[in-house]
Amino acid sequence: MPRVVPPLNPLHVFESVARQGSLTSAAAELCVTHSAVSRQITTLERYLGVRLFERGPKGAKLTNVGASYFKQIGPAFSAIATATEAIVGRLEGEPLRLSVYNTFAAKWLMHRLHRFERAHPTIPVELSTTVAKINFNEVQVDAAIQFGDSNWPGVNCERLFQDVIEPVCSPVLLKSGPPLKSIDDLAHHRLLQSRYRRHDWFDWLRAVGRSDLDELVSRQRGGFQNSLLAYQAAVEGMGIVMGQLQLLANDLETGILVRPFNMPVTRDLAYYLLVPDSRRHSRKVEAFRAWLRAEIETMPTSGSGTPGQTTARIIAGR
Repeated sequence: MPRVVPPLNPLHVFESVARQGSLTSAAAELCVTHSAVSRQITTLERYLGVRLFERGPKGAKLTNVGASYFKQIGPAFSAIATATEAIVGRLEGEPLRLSVYNTFAAKWLMHRLHRFERAHPTIPVELSTTVAKINFNEVQVDAAIQFGDSNWPGVNCERLFQDVIEPVCSPVLLKSGPPLKSIDDLAHHRLLQSRYRRHDWFDWLRAVGRSDLDELVSRQRGGFQNSLLAYQAAVEGMGIVMGQLQLLANDLETGILVRPFNMPVTRDLAYYLLVPDSRRHSRKVEAFRAWLRAEIETMPTSGSGTPGQTTARIIAGR
C-alpha cells in the first residue's frame, strides 16, 4: 500500500508556522510573503480535510489536531535539518577549491589573494590552474574562473571584466631598440604571440584600421605555449606582446611594461566566475564572489588611456 504523503512545500510551511508561532515570522524565515504562507496552509488544510490553525485578530493558533500533527512531524523536520547541516558544515570546513586560468592566476589573482585570506582567515584557498574548459562533473572544485563568451550551459555564470587588449613592451626596448612611435614601426620589431591568444594581433590591427599589416603578423616565427610565457618574454625585452590590460595592471603600474600606443581595444569576450549548482549557495563561494566584486570595483576603468582617447571595440569573431 503506497504511503500517504501530503504536498511537501505546504508541509514545510506548516512546520515553520507551528515552530515560529506566527505566519509573519514563518514568512520571514522562508523569504516569502505573508499571503503566500497563508495560501500554503490553506492548501495543506484542504488536503488533510481538517483545520490546523484558528485564525484570529492576534494571529494563528494551532488547533488540537494541528498541535498533535506538529508534535509528530516536527522531529522529522528537525532530523532533516540536522542531517543537512552535518553535510553542509563538513563542506564549509574544507578549503575553497578554485580552478583558474594560468595567466589569470599568476598576473591578477596572486597579486590580490592575500587580501581575501586576511579578510576570511577561516576559508583556506586551494588553487589549481588549467586552460581546458571546465567540466564540473569531472573536476571537484567549488568554482572556476574562465575566459570566454558566457556560453556555459547549466552553470551559474557571472561576468567579471571584459577583455581589453593592446600592445605592451619593456621600457628597455623603447630605449635600446628600433623606434616605436607609430604602428608602422611594428615592422621593425618581433611581435610575440601565444598559442591560446594567436588571433589577438589580427583583432587589434583590424580594430584600429590597420589590417594591411596582417601579413606582418603572419610572418612571425615561433611563439609561446601560453600568455604567461609571452608576457615574460616581453618583460625581458624580446619583443612586443599583445597584452590583456586588466591582467597586466600590476606590471603597467610598476613600469615593468609600458603601452607605446595607448590604443586599447575591447573585445566581446570576458573573464567569468563559474559556479556549479551544487555550490551555488555555499557560504565560502559567496564570500569569494563578494570579494571579487569589491576588488574589481577598485580596478581602473577598462581601456583607460590618454585624455580624449577613443577606445576601439570589436566583436571577436575568430
